[in-house]
Amino acid sequence: MPRVAFQLQVRPELLDEYLERHSPVWPEMLAEIAASGRRNYSLFLGDGGRLFGYYETDDDEAAQAYLAESPIATRWEAEMSRFFIGLDGRPDQAATRLPEVFNLDAQLASASDVPASTPDNESSPS
Repeated sequence: MPRVAFQLQVRPELLDEYLERHSPVWPEMLAEIAASGRRNYSLFLGDGGRLFGYYETDDDEAAQAYLAESPIATRWEAEMSRFFIGLDGRPDQAATRLPEVFNLDAQLASASDVPASTPDNESSPS
């Protein structure tokens, strides 16, 4: 299951309004996000308006295509675009994607094929 992370920069002077717009998000927009196939979707806001987003999906291209055709998502993204710095296009399509550099589950699965180094199986110096 692909995991997608992205970042955006919220205009500092619009931070309070940005937060208000997400508390709560329109119910019909929430339904469209879910219908697109995105799950476990979260947004995190850092200092200075740096926004980090994360979601999981089985097919990100299909999810993006679904939302690109959705009149509800189009209206939401048009209203949200003014909150961001340095975007060319819809925020949901133009956000900077972040490469995944570590995943605990993937590394644990790989490591399960290799005996773990524990005090019981480490050799002691003689």
